[in-house]
Amino acid sequence: MVKAAIPSADGRRRATAGTYKTPVAPCGHDRRMELDLDAAAGFMATHARILDRHRFHLLMNGAGPASALAALDAYRNADGGYGWGLEPDLRSPESQPGAALHAFEVFEDIAPAVAPQAVALCDWLESVTLPDGGLPFALPVTSTAGNAPWWADSDPSASSLQMTACVAAVALRVAAHDPAVAAHPWLERATRYCLAAIEAIDETPHAMLLAFAVRFLDAVHATRPETAALLERLGEYIPADGMMPVAGGTQDEKMRPLDFSAFPDGPARALFAPEMIDAELDRLAGLQQADGGWSVDYAKISPAGVLDWRGHATVHAITVLRLNGRL
Repeated sequence: MVKAAIPSADGRRRATAGTYKTPVAPCGHDRRMELDLDAAAGFMATHARILDRHRFHLLMNGAGPASALAALDAYRNADGGYGWGLEPDLRSPESQPGAALHAFEVFEDIAPAVAPQAVALCDWLESVTLPDGGLPFALPVTSTAGNAPWWADSDPSASSLQMTACVAAVALRVAAHDPAVAAHPWLERATRYCLAAIEAIDETPHAMLLAFAVRFLDAVHATRPETAALLERLGEYIPADGMMPVAGGTQDEKMRPLDFSAFPDGPARALFAPEMIDAELDRLAGLQQADGGWSVDYAKISPAGVLDWRGHATVHAITVLRLNGRL
């Protein structure tokens, strides 16, 4: 499962023409780190899937949306949903809520442009939403090859706050520039479900559920200011150091401050001390590998999925660093 939403294109600062190499000056730190964006571009060319190559090109060069949307269409089904490994650890072809999250990331990348596929995706999500307004964690798969077990073992008749919150959070960011998504009844149903389910949390939730619930509240606050109290309450479950181990994950897998709050202007940022965020941004920049790309700390499921995640993680890391003023 992807760990953080990709920030909006609004306000992006483009790289200097002719080079991707940009020094990173950590706020409040004496040392300077250099983020090698030329190496990142080389990594994307030699390792990443076509979709993430186009997303990287869109991010770095201000390219138009057509190529990224065309690459996304390769994962699209006739029902308006997405499958085919768009979620790297769910490689079965049928449309899935988890893949919808990644599709909305692309629709956010292209802002302020809009795409009719975004509202069509809302139509598909409405068709699989359960009576209480929630999405199932996953729908039945036609093939288990290359799939993480949690996808195949999911109950399609039970609503998942984790899935509904993570999909709705990115959809809300798309809605900020796409009126058709903003007005879609699925998004309102999902919002109501998430708010009620978050209100009902009365004990420390799983780390990923907590992170996605915080991201949802961070995204919905502009239209639902009453969510501030919910966000403050969820913040009480986050450990003082901002690190929350992922039960059932790898030995080193944790949800960290930037997994809860990638956006510097969102209310979730107030849950963390500025120096904690600075340290996490330093860490994120320092995780660039010798081959120019970033990796992930969660379980490796399939050879294709490993590469797909690395390309996705590289786009994500550079976007978050740029969003937080490090580029």
